[in-house]
Amino acid sequence: METHLQPTDLKNDTLLRALAREPTAYTPVWLMRQAGRYLPEYNATRARAGSFLKLAKSPALATEVALQPLERYPLDAAILFSDILTVPDAMGLGLYFAEGEGPRFERPLRDEAAIARLAVPDPALELRYVLDAVRETRRALAGRVPLIGFSGSPYTLACYMIEGSGSNDWRHVKQMRGARPDLLHRILDVNARSVTDYLNAQIEAGAQVVMLFDTWGGSLNTADYEEFSLAYMRQVLAALRPAPSIVFTKDGGAWLESIAASGCSAVGLDWTVDPREARRRIGGKVALQGNLDPAVLTTPDANVREQARRVLDAFGTAPGHIFNLGHGISPQARPDAVAALVDEVRAYSKKLRTGHG
Repeated sequence: METHLQPTDLKNDTLLRALAREPTAYTPVWLMRQAGRYLPEYNATRARAGSFLKLAKSPALATEVALQPLERYPLDAAILFSDILTVPDAMGLGLYFAEGEGPRFERPLRDEAAIARLAVPDPALELRYVLDAVRETRRALAGRVPLIGFSGSPYTLACYMIEGSGSNDWRHVKQMRGARPDLLHRILDVNARSVTDYLNAQIEAGAQVVMLFDTWGGSLNTADYEEFSLAYMRQVLAALRPAPSIVFTKDGGAWLESIAASGCSAVGLDWTVDPREARRRIGGKVALQGNLDPAVLTTPDANVREQARRVLDAFGTAPGHIFNLGHGISPQARPDAVAALVDEVRAYSKKLRTGHG
């Protein structure tokens, strides 16, 4: 089997130490969707690829764009360039992207026979292009910073698989949950096994941290969140190879204690959560990631710096904070605002630790 750098061989292991809740000289920072449309170089590579899917399915180009933000900013992690919907695409649902409308599936899961046929894909075959991108990105990083792999959560994947696209109300998902919860559980079980295999394959290929994006778990009520989202994420986390893991449920502030007890190393917080409250409720059980409002990156640099300081003050200097946004960076973000943010996080968090804040 291919040998990989151990985390101790990293030139910058600040993220891994923060995930282990060990003291760090400053607060590590990376950004959800840090390789994306706000960067002109990303747009140029995407134009060269011809489409988002062609870009994501080319390991060489996926590696190129994963490294682009690190060439501009002193970030503390790279994240694999891919999409959360690669797994259902590998299941044969026919992923495509409609211009200006986001992802869609040609064959959404509505009928019992199709749901019965649903099978766990083999990552080494159907998702080999993703694993090749992990290997190539890890090699290109050469120990500079850790590489984060990721997947959509079983429930979030199910939302797209059943609805066939994004939605404001997830009507078809909720109808199935009410009328035939057994069918939804069948999809979620296949998804959980698929996500487990997929993340384990990413870890084996070189990902040093993995993240579950539970983007739509927050659309559920408390009892349904436990039954249909968190239970399946726990199943994934329990079967992962050794690697730190981050769980991010957007709009999941009501359930921080349950998420923290799920087996993850860190809980991602969206910008609606008060970090002081999150610290009080979770204590030192897991690390916390977040939680600047991405819209701040469309404002002047002085405000970006002020808002970064507010977030850092709210989290405090106890070990176990990774600075991030409360959701993915928007295409409207200014590259210079990101530079100001990363600079302020590094400088101000160092000052806080030495008592000069």
